[in-house]
Amino acid sequence: MLIVADENIPLLDSFFGDIGEIRRVSGRAMSSEDVRNADVLLVRSVTKVNRELLEGSRVRFVGTTTIGTDHVDLDWLEQAGIRFSAAPGCNANSVAEYVLSVLSLYAERNGLSDWSQLSVGIVGVGNVGSELAHKLERLGFNVRLCDPPRADAGEDEHEFVTLTEAMTCDVVSLHTPLTREGRHPTLHLVGQKQLESMNSNQLLINAGRGEVIDSSALLARLDQSNAPTVALDVWEQEPRIHLELMERIWLATPHIAGYSLEGKVQGTEMIYQALCRFLGLPVRKKAGQFLPEPALSKISFTSSADEEDAIRIALRACYDPRRDDAMLRNAMKGSIEERGVAFDRLRRDYPVRRECSSLRIQLKGTSKSLQDSFRDIGFKLKI
Repeated sequence: MLIVADENIPLLDSFFGDIGEIRRVSGRAMSSEDVRNADVLLVRSVTKVNRELLEGSRVRFVGTTTIGTDHVDLDWLEQAGIRFSAAPGCNANSVAEYVLSVLSLYAERNGLSDWSQLSVGIVGVGNVGSELAHKLERLGFNVRLCDPPRADAGEDEHEFVTLTEAMTCDVVSLHTPLTREGRHPTLHLVGQKQLESMNSNQLLINAGRGEVIDSSALLARLDQSNAPTVALDVWEQEPRIHLELMERIWLATPHIAGYSLEGKVQGTEMIYQALCRFLGLPVRKKAGQFLPEPALSKISFTSSADEEDAIRIALRACYDPRRDDAMLRNAMKGSIEERGVAFDRLRRDYPVRRECSSLRIQLKGTSKSLQDSFRDIGFKLKI
């Protein structure tokens, strides 16, 4: 059995080595010739999976180690009798922790002694949005949820607000899939009207899909007075991102919000399980078998620690988005083609980033409030 896989999927040999021969290829440059003799195709979001790629091939199973599926022609796969599986929720915690780190930086930048004073509008309440909302609510933030498809479906476990209402929050964080049709398309969901409603006291975060924001409208809004602060992890026309837009925003990262090691490995594990079910094989492997010891394993705080400072220190010990911001800005040199190659290289060669659960926090005489906050974020505690 031949398994053709995106070279950037982690632990391919560990999970799939005893199932078949693995051939690694560039996900961005994957062609029909690459997959012609494959039985199994494993991709990430940079590969367009459609008739053009797969017609005439032997492929009978396609797995994407990502939560999104807008890069896959699901209708054509079904018509062709090709089994498909995605990894919904695999990196939800990674993206939620990315947003928490951005919020921590933003609160510090604005001199807030208590970051939970910020109201947060979450647009898109799927796996990622729900995980983020859960963390923020437990931390005491005022959270407003916007998800028109779920509101229409009458999902009463949440109280939903309109997009207009969500856009009035101190922070607006976008976590929708990319959809172009139906009652609630998300393509350019945030356009001129929504951006003009925001002001300089607000932060707009997009760690969902780049095309959800109209980049031209955003660039025009940033040229006007009283513009919002903006943090983008995803971009229109990746990997050839808009250089002028990058230069105008506060925080810019190369589509890596979900790139924690735990998130990536969980995505691989979920597709491994789906392939085993498809082939009728026993599931023998779990992600925990392959996670290495973290480079930083413990931080200690005493009773003299300030709560906000302690949370800030621990969060940034795991992940500080300013590093990715600097790497992206430094890489965006040369022609548009060279910048596209550099953007992909940053993602391909992304350094190991561990989630908060990998870090044990030792607390000596600290308050119950601080202990609860660390637990709510996801750290392990030793008291």
